[in-house]
Amino acid sequence: MCLECGCGRLTPVKIDGIPAGTQFVSIPRKDPRGEGLPVPEPAGAHPPRELQVHEAIFAANDRQAGVNRRYFRGSNLLVLNVVSSPGAGKTTLLSRTIQLLKGVARVGVIVGDLETDNDAMRLRATGSAVVQITTATLCHLDAKMVARAVSNLDAKTIDILIIENVGNLVCPAEFDLGENLRVALLSVTEGEDKPMKYPPLFRFADVVILSKIDLLPHLDYDREAALSAIRRVNSKARIFEVSSKSGEGLEAWCNFLKNLSSARG
Repeated sequence: MCLECGCGRLTPVKIDGIPAGTQFVSIPRKDPRGEGLPVPEPAGAHPPRELQVHEAIFAANDRQAGVNRRYFRGSNLLVLNVVSSPGAGKTTLLSRTIQLLKGVARVGVIVGDLETDNDAMRLRATGSAVVQITTATLCHLDAKMVARAVSNLDAKTIDILIIENVGNLVCPAEFDLGENLRVALLSVTEGEDKPMKYPPLFRFADVVILSKIDLLPHLDYDREAALSAIRRVNSKARIFEVSSKSGEGLEAWCNFLKNLSSARG
């Protein structure tokens, strides 16, 4: 997928001012934590060709994700990888979440964006430790970027690490970061069929959050159709319906995180 969107070439990446070059190639992919996506064969397609592959393209990322996961487990961290399209409300939701968890769980954040540190600045205003990853043209984070960013955080001072991935429904779904939970955010302004159009993200999600529900009275939106689409793609995902503006649904979401975090202690 990254070849089509332009990030499959060497591109400078900055993690709070530290540059690095990274190259990405995308192929049909299995979630290291679950079942692989079936790759349908279109009608009239050419017979499959046999290719000798000495190492999976994503092997290096998966190895680093394994290292990350062991580090997070050893540090007793609950780690979330939060993914959505741009404008779905990730940063606002995370700001409200951090505020509601104060005094209960300490939260650190890694923020990925192509340019600007606007979201990082908003989240730093909550008092949380925040590390910015500026990816330039790369439309996702990978495990190595996260490992370098984590080195700028003191794991002893946080209980929950939230990774706010680059706004994109496609490429972030391909990359395991070592997280405990993959959280897909879907706003009611995006349409009911997004889980069907972008199944890898929603199929691999542990949690799906339907956001901006305070706008429902003002939209021609079929809530049941959206929930049905989520369940058709992923019947096991936990679903939360929230409004960061009104606060509706946030208590249930934060209680869910509190319980997971305390269970690790």
